[in-house]
Amino acid sequence: MNFYDMLQKREQENNPIKVGVIGAGKFSSMFLSQSRLTPGMQVAGIAELDPQKAVSALKRTGWADGIALFTDTAGGINDAARAGRVAVTGDSAALIGSGCDVIIDLTGNPEVGTHHAAAAIESGKHVVMVNVEADCLLGAKLSEMARKKGVVYTMAYGDQPALIAEQLDWAKTVGFQVVCTGKGTRYQPEFHYSTPETVWGYYGFSEERVASGDYNAQMFNSFLDGSKSAIEMCAVSNHSGLIPQKFGLQFPPVDINDLADVLKPKSDGGILEHSGTVEVIASENRDGSPIARDLRWGVYVVFRAPTPYVERCFQEYGMKTDKSGRYSALYRPYHYIGLELGISVASAVLRGEPTGSSKEFLADVAAYAKKDLKPGDLLDGEGGYTVFGKLLTAQTSVAQNGLPLGLSGKAKVLKSIKKGELVTYDSVELNRSSLAYRLRKELEENVKDS
Repeated sequence: MNFYDMLQKREQENNPIKVGVIGAGKFSSMFLSQSRLTPGMQVAGIAELDPQKAVSALKRTGWADGIALFTDTAGGINDAARAGRVAVTGDSAALIGSGCDVIIDLTGNPEVGTHHAAAAIESGKHVVMVNVEADCLLGAKLSEMARKKGVVYTMAYGDQPALIAEQLDWAKTVGFQVVCTGKGTRYQPEFHYSTPETVWGYYGFSEERVASGDYNAQMFNSFLDGSKSAIEMCAVSNHSGLIPQKFGLQFPPVDINDLADVLKPKSDGGILEHSGTVEVIASENRDGSPIARDLRWGVYVVFRAPTPYVERCFQEYGMKTDKSGRYSALYRPYHYIGLELGISVASAVLRGEPTGSSKEFLADVAAYAKKDLKPGDLLDGEGGYTVFGKLLTAQTSVAQNGLPLGLSGKAKVLKSIKKGELVTYDSVELNRSSLAYRLRKELEENVKDS
């Protein structure tokens, strides 16, 4: 049976999947717009520090007035679900403790997301981690915790890492040799030093446009300054076993027709340090001119024919290949973000399968200074004014004592750090009692021992 048939059956049996949503931002709103229209799926509650923001999200996405019921107890959330209403609460613990089948974390805060995921797993609930920042920081650890409790911890379908995981599964299942995978984005080297103050100028957004929507400057800046790209490719590496290149990401400008020509090893005329890696491609040239057929919103996988017979098949059936005929590529031009998130919910509950999950700690994203930092400065995390993230192998990051970007949210600088330099653990003061810090150090110990 496919998902839709299975969901219809749940609807007919009056046994919908009960979903708890934590966070009421843009991604959340996109999910709310579609879950309302999906049979066999019920949003039981939304946890949001500003409950009125959750109500506004419901109204904006087509839910009827009066659908929301304010409560701060698990029992109240269950009562609302039985009455066909959506409970709105300021207490995420109450939502996690309710009768939901699955919890979706959409907070974007890695330390908060870790706490939510661990609590949900301990409560026997599946977790859909839209918070890829938390997955980058601790995905392998959270996946291990979920396996031990017999629940699913999964990446979020609609976000690029889960869509890439799907493409990788396709390529490996049919017997192709995966060479490189990744996504597209807009990139210039100067963007690494962008801040929430400069971000709208780079995007070309007017003050009127920003004021009219739910735009978060720091979140949007994390896409621009390269941090989000590094985080997402970290998640892909830790899911797939693909190893980052030593220099991280190059962001080469690539036309979709040239994927197989460019994204192959240098030994075969491409730009890659080695086969079996990840890369993010730029949608414009370094002079700012656009790529004719860019992949700014999409994902891709480059693969190699395993035999001369397959090379011949590529040619006979019109596959786009490199000049040698050995390399080809598959791409998806768009991702639909929160509009597609229901696939992860259905996969976790109905099939007990993740739409991608971190299995190993192979890659990491370390914090690098956006400006000269001095003792007493406070770091403000991903997309902020102080640091950006760079993709490294886990071994390199741990060996260099790199501070994970996911722990840089409120770190206090202890030593002077020059612009562009790696921020290390010993150069900052951290909250070492936090769950995220403790789990992260356990993860790092395994790298040191290997």
